[in-house]
Amino acid sequence: MLSNLPFNKKLLHQPQHPQWIVFCDFDETYYSHGMTEEQREDVKRLEAFVAEKSEAGQLMLGWVTGSSLDSVTSKMEKGGFYQFPHFIASNLGTEIVYTSDGKFGQPDAEWMKRLDAQGFSDEKIEDILQSVREKGITLRPQTQLGSSGYKKNFYYQEQDERTDLHHLSFIQTLAKERGVAVNINKCNPLAGDPADCYDVDFLPVATGKDEIVRFMLNQYNLSKDKGFAFGDSGNDLRMLQSVTHGFLVQNATAEAKRHHHQICHHGYAKGIYETLKTVMYKHEEAHS
Repeated sequence: MLSNLPFNKKLLHQPQHPQWIVFCDFDETYYSHGMTEEQREDVKRLEAFVAEKSEAGQLMLGWVTGSSLDSVTSKMEKGGFYQFPHFIASNLGTEIVYTSDGKFGQPDAEWMKRLDAQGFSDEKIEDILQSVREKGITLRPQTQLGSSGYKKNFYYQEQDERTDLHHLSFIQTLAKERGVAVNINKCNPLAGDPADCYDVDFLPVATGKDEIVRFMLNQYNLSKDKGFAFGDSGNDLRMLQSVTHGFLVQNATAEAKRHHHQICHHGYAKGIYETLKTVMYKHEEAHS
């Protein structure tokens, strides 16, 4: 549990009626795997800005990530982070845990109910894998993200364009028939993935990063123009498209940039900070 973690981080004030919610992918968006001293300073600046706006009751920020909570907190230590966000939606947005003051370590009960109603099970996934194997397709289990009852991750090794299209379409059709959602995206080696592979992630229906955005905005009665989202790769695009202010950080993959054209001027935390500051300042000016 988060409450048993062996280190202390600042906990943010929990606004009752935030004006904005910021959704950030974690790996290679908020957190750089090749963290430099300059990037650590950028994170500090972003953390201070979020703390100030949070204290004023204006803003909530959450990480929406494919990683497990353990993986995220270990990277927080490596990156020298000073504070938790308001919430972490981990395991590809299948779990929501609040990490703000007064709610630290609490899962979102409504979200859990929604997950349980989907009938996602190991048996369903094994049934899909059996059919995939019979078709001669190899899916290799991922281990570095941490296992979860609501998310099963695999790698598909690229072959040639025509074969890949055929195999991946077959997996998508199979998942749909079994009532399971599937995310398929090119891997990002910078985030620790192997090169020349696709991520194949099986999830309950009506979950994932974009559904987290819709759920959280709805929880706080906010429209999509009061949402920010930041990401770096193909599996962030639906999340970015779920808000008005959806941006790729400058260090995003070429594949992501081909499909989404709202891009920060800078990479990582600096891009997030500068974009938030600019858009929020313009909004304040227009309404002052």
